[in-house]
Amino acid sequence: MTTQPTGQAVVSSFLQQLMKQNPLGLEVTSGGPVKFRFPSGEKSTTATISHAQILKLVEEVASSSQIKMLPLNGQLWAEHQHNGTPLKVEVVFIAPERWHVKIDAPGNSGAAQAEPVSVPISVPASPVPEAVIMTANSSQPSESPSPTSYTPHPTHPSDKPRIEHYLRLMIERKASDLHMSSEAAPLARISGDIQFIESDRILSTTELHGILMEIIPDENREQFEKTNDADFAYAIPGLARFRANYFMDRNGIGAVFRQIPYEILSAEQLGIPKEVLNLCWLSKGLVLVTGPTGSGKSTTLATLIDYINQNRSDHIITIEDPIEFVHQNKKCLVNQREIGKHTKSFKSALKAALREDPDIVLVGEMRDLETIAIAVETAETGHLVFGTLHTSTAPSTVDRIIDQFPAEQQAQIRVMLAESLKGVISQVLCKKKEKGRAAAYEILMGNSAVSNLIREGKTNQLKSIMQTGKKEGMLTMNDSLLALVKSGAVDSKEAYVKAVDKQGLKMMFQSNSIKVDLEDVAE
Repeated sequence: MTTQPTGQAVVSSFLQQLMKQNPLGLEVTSGGPVKFRFPSGEKSTTATISHAQILKLVEEVASSSQIKMLPLNGQLWAEHQHNGTPLKVEVVFIAPERWHVKIDAPGNSGAAQAEPVSVPISVPASPVPEAVIMTANSSQPSESPSPTSYTPHPTHPSDKPRIEHYLRLMIERKASDLHMSSEAAPLARISGDIQFIESDRILSTTELHGILMEIIPDENREQFEKTNDADFAYAIPGLARFRANYFMDRNGIGAVFRQIPYEILSAEQLGIPKEVLNLCWLSKGLVLVTGPTGSGKSTTLATLIDYINQNRSDHIITIEDPIEFVHQNKKCLVNQREIGKHTKSFKSALKAALREDPDIVLVGEMRDLETIAIAVETAETGHLVFGTLHTSTAPSTVDRIIDQFPAEQQAQIRVMLAESLKGVISQVLCKKKEKGRAAAYEILMGNSAVSNLIREGKTNQLKSIMQTGKKEGMLTMNDSLLALVKSGAVDSKEAYVKAVDKQGLKMMFQSNSIKVDLEDVAE
């Protein structure tokens, strides 16, 4: 294979070699064949084009800002001159590692159709095989996929992946999650409850496997085949992004899709107190957002990062698995890295971040001792670090971090945490009386009293500090739940179910003359 120069020569070579047959245009999707359009019909290559090759081509015909905005805008258009002929280039964002490129050659509208020939192709970075054979679309049928084999992607955005039907239903029903299981009807979580989204549609194991495999990126497909689990992001341009988790159970393949809106909600829309927003102005320290799975931690963090992005001039690095909310550069430079795609692990990405001149670092999940240790160290060394933990209260968050370390290291981590911890926001989502959900918050602010209690190992007294520190922006979960009930947004029974300190909330209800029916609720 011949070596091609870098730069503009790449796309020129690509077009020169592939368009010798004077087609009306060509179309290609990452991981799929090139489809040539002739007046008499279409012809396709037998070889496929990688996403790396697609990206290299797009980088040469579109600006970096256009490419940066592609996940949000869903499409971009550009013009390119090839041997004096103006070409129109359209790029459609289907998924992070799956783009569709369409090139129209209006100057070839009257060209004669050439016979199929072997076309050598040479493109830097993951080149396709040298022999790219043009064949008619009516090629031999492929073998039927086994339950664990890959079903090819559609090769044109008009051939929409079948999963989009269910994702659009999910959006229409205002659901937060879509659940799909073999030999079962699709379900969705709507206002906190699991409901049928298409009760009359049972998906067989084979059908569901085919649907799900249409959109999984290559690297995640390999991961799934090895571990029976995979996480990645998927987007419907102009509608929403989704965090996808694939898994295997006793019936076959299953999946959960979490909706991630393109629009990042404001602090006012989420009801985030101004004292929490004040944490966004810190130059260093550790700020944690905690809560159970599905409590809105990612949404809150996205809002805080967006607030910084609008009001500060800094460098933000996010480390996520996968990337959920997409942040565009506003006043800040934002670099978003995905585990398994852009970096090996949270730990390795955090270590690297210290050499990348960040001001703010977001750690999507502090999963293990090493990640926690590096995050605390990063906060201590002059950076503002945001992270998440799966804990239900602010005091238990402190205990969870300390308990991760061996007994001989706990005294040291107490000292480090006492100095670095600036705030803990614990949250839970409650079903509203009407449609939707509302967040209840517990807020611990890192003042001198809190630091002393952490340093001395008296975390059991943190709750009393929060009760007496309301002027500093502190808030207990029961106070937040009571406020939601008194405002009429949330039913007293729902608040009681979501409370950690149920007896304490019950006493608060009694003192405020609030009735709650607890006959079918465990106390």
